[in-house]
Amino acid sequence: MKPRFQRPRPAAPVAPVSRVVTSLTNPLIKDIRALDMRKVRQEAGLFIAEGLKLVADAIEAGWPIRILVHRSGAEFDRSGSNSAQKSREADASFRSEGIGKRYAEDKPMLARAVRATRQAGGEVLEVTGEILEKLSRRDNPQTVIGVFEQRLEKIDSVKIARDQIWIGLDRVRDPGNLGTIIRTADAVGAEGIVLIGDTTDPFGIEAVRATMGSIFNVRLATATPQAFLAWRRSFDGLVVGTHLSGTHDYREVTYAGSPCLLLMGNEQQGLPDDLAAACSHLVKIPMRGQADSLNLAVATGVMLFEIARGQLKLG
Repeated sequence: MKPRFQRPRPAAPVAPVSRVVTSLTNPLIKDIRALDMRKVRQEAGLFIAEGLKLVADAIEAGWPIRILVHRSGAEFDRSGSNSAQKSREADASFRSEGIGKRYAEDKPMLARAVRATRQAGGEVLEVTGEILEKLSRRDNPQTVIGVFEQRLEKIDSVKIARDQIWIGLDRVRDPGNLGTIIRTADAVGAEGIVLIGDTTDPFGIEAVRATMGSIFNVRLATATPQAFLAWRRSFDGLVVGTHLSGTHDYREVTYAGSPCLLLMGNEQQGLPDDLAAACSHLVKIPMRGQADSLNLAVATGVMLFEIARGQLKLG
């Protein structure tokens, strides 16, 4: 496939009206649908995120957006509205931007996202519900989809400061696990995640959904196992891994006051020997029931909240 995606255009003084698209055979719609495939995502350097608030927050946070896709304002008008109040921001300028009178009145957040996308040189598409279903692969899709540029670093750029937390994930396979770990990392204030080896794609739609928007708040880096081990030799902070041969209770380690990287193995095999040997401490999570293991995302969450315990305060 030859991607049709273009770099964003310089912002025009007067933004054009949204492109109305009603056909699934539209070339740009076909290219957006092709982002389901990892190869296309990697070649284009793009990914899909769903949901008005998530997309609006990402734009506000400075993530480069290429395309904003939203449900047709005409369809919205036909569906009716339960809103009792109209936002003061819903003025004629919003309606002139091609998003539909009632949609503009009830969705000022969408109007702001449309405006910001255009100012960034991105493209705005107004589409039917059928097209949204195909783009999201859901029967009841979100009314807004954004196509964003990926942000992925190399491990050489990772510098961990005192009391910062990073996570290293070795060959994680399940996109739901990865997305949940990204969300949990965001919850505890971790700085980022290093994806080691052949991992599932963090920018696949299942992983992005599982992050619940945290994909935009957590740095992501990649490394081969060899590159990670080379980086480890120059890192003088704490590297803690969970391992069956661990001899320490995970609660007995002193995490505060040091840069810390939590190293977790993949779902089936755990940490390989070379990565386990790179750890400062190998720990276990004690269990008293019949289960002898935890889901990767759950185990990572348990570890992260212990590592960050001294930094987490209510209120």
